[in-house]
Order: sequence, then structure tokens, then C-alpha cells
Amino acid sequence: MRGLLLRRAFYERPTLTVASDLLGKVLVHRSTEGVTAGAIVEAEAYIGEDDPACHASAGLTRRTATLFGPPGHAYVYLNYGIHFLFNVVTEADGHPAAVLVRALEPLDGLPLMRRRRAGDRRSGAVPDHELCRGPGALARAMGITLAHNQADLCAVRAPRLSLEDRGMRPEPVGWSPRVGVSAGADRPWRCYVVGHPSVSGPRPAVAERRAGR
Repeated sequence: MRGLLLRRAFYERPTLTVASDLLGKVLVHRSTEGVTAGAIVEAEAYIGEDDPACHASAGLTRRTATLFGPPGHAYVYLNYGIHFLFNVVTEADGHPAAVLVRALEPLDGLPLMRRRRAGDRRSGAVPDHELCRGPGALARAMGITLAHNQADLCAVRAPRLSLEDRGMRPEPVGWSPRVGVSAGADRPWRCYVVGHPSVSGPRPAVAERRAGR
């Protein structure tokens, strides 16, 4: 099933709005191995040079150049030398911000996802709801690597990596502090589908209100 490709204008908005609206959108990777896809159920916002948890706080560098570029591109980096993490660049060109996609509900290509994650568990196969649970697991299951950094998610011709709208509107939506950050941990810029089993971080039963920037 194909959905409507998200266009540049979707990403060129305030990051917290984009993060919330990404819930239910479908991340698709078309590779030589096959097609994998999953609906976003958890995301985190990282906004600007004054956000100590955002890579842009280090200024414009070779690593952060993608963040300072136009919206609608992938920002992929290696975390602690172990996991690749997938982000989407938001806001206007020159205003560094991004949304980290933390978890997906697997939709297409589950056998391929299982093969990619086969070595992640000593005790047996990874359950379906855990295939893309957590940003590192997500990238591994989807086959996302540093080769996808700067990929144009809005490319119309033969997109390898894209985000689609398939009409899914999950609810309720909860907001909480971001997961695994020491700086800027007080900012409730993580949104998630309340009660969804694929959500990787804390899952309060009651949706929290989102704080402003």
C-alpha cells in the first residue's frame, strides 16, 4: 500500500507541531533487499542552538550541517558508536531543528525486519511489536545507516527513504520529557501514542499537556 508523500511544507513548520503530526505517518524504506515500512508511534523534538540536547548547540559543524539545511531531509548519526538514529529536519533553512523518530508500529516487510534483527536477542525471535521499538532498533530493522544522512525525504523520483500519509490518526497522544538526555531533560518534547505496545520510553496512562518552546 502506498500513501501520499509528505511534501516540504509539512516539515517547514514549528518542530513540536511536526513531531505531533508525525504520529501515524508511515516511514518507508525501499532497498535492494525489499520494502519495509512502519507507522510512527513515538517521536522527540530537538530545537535550535539554545537546546542543550540538540546537536545544533555545538554550532555549525560538518556533522550538524544537515540540521542547518532545508527541512524534509534525513539527519542520521551514529550514537555512542553503536546505533544509527534517524531524524527528520524541520523548520526553515538555517534554523536547526529535527524530530528523532523513536518507535514504529511495523506494517510492511516484517520478515525482512526480523532477519535484520535476528542477532539482537539470545533468547529467541524479537516480538513483532518490538521490531522497531527504540530508535536504534528502528534503524536496524528498517536498514537505515549513515548512507541515508541528508537523504531528501520529499524526492518524488524513486525515493529510497520517505514518509507517507496513509490516513492513520492515532490517539490519544501523550507528551513527556525526552528520554535518555542529561541536558534539557526538563523539556516535555517527547510525544507518543498512549498505550501503544511499540512505544519505547515511559508510557504514562494519562496523556500529558505539551509545554511550549
